[in-house]
Amino acid sequence: MALIITIDGVAASGKSSVARRVAEELRLPFVSSGLLYRAATVLALRESLDLSDGAALLAALEHFSPRLIPDAAGNRVLVGTDDLTGALHTAEVDAHVSQVSQHPPLRRWVREQLRLLPPPFVVEGRDMGSAVFPEAAVKYYLTARPEVRARRRGAERDLSVEQIEWALRERDRQDAAQSAPAEGAVLLDTSDMNLEQVVERILEGVRAWADR
Repeated sequence: MALIITIDGVAASGKSSVARRVAEELRLPFVSSGLLYRAATVLALRESLDLSDGAALLAALEHFSPRLIPDAAGNRVLVGTDDLTGALHTAEVDAHVSQVSQHPPLRRWVREQLRLLPPPFVVEGRDMGSAVFPEAAVKYYLTARPEVRARRRGAERDLSVEQIEWALRERDRQDAAQSAPAEGAVLLDTSDMNLEQVVERILEGVRAWADR
């Protein structure tokens, strides 16, 4: 079985940082699935599209054809030769990406793009272990208390911790239907763990899988 490691979880639970480090340790490609949803959000905002119109959003995706470029140091998203990566992590995108990602046709498009990637790799997201790669060999789901996640994200956003925590709780509410632990996933609460501890816990799981 080709090795696929899925690391899902709630917003700001450390999925990207953890997945990137796990991929580096295993010398595997790192895939950040959420960047395609963020790219769709950037394109929709630039084109002034109605974010509740799933058909229009899908048409924009099919027209612009954003491409996810996996890289262990950090993924990029390109539209032709235009690099969207720098526009993906803003407060405006944070505020709208859940609404965009809830449209089933758009989710199917993203899943199809991800399934074209050849394993082995480490992939992080919301439903990688449940909807996209249910056959994955190793699955983890990360969570943490909202106030902890808000402090972590506060270092990346020009907003108060209180504003970020409110936004994260709202994001959790919006994502609840599509962000749940996959069958067979190991649940890790990272509230009181540092990055190295989380990475080592996952590497232990990979080693246990390899030794079966």
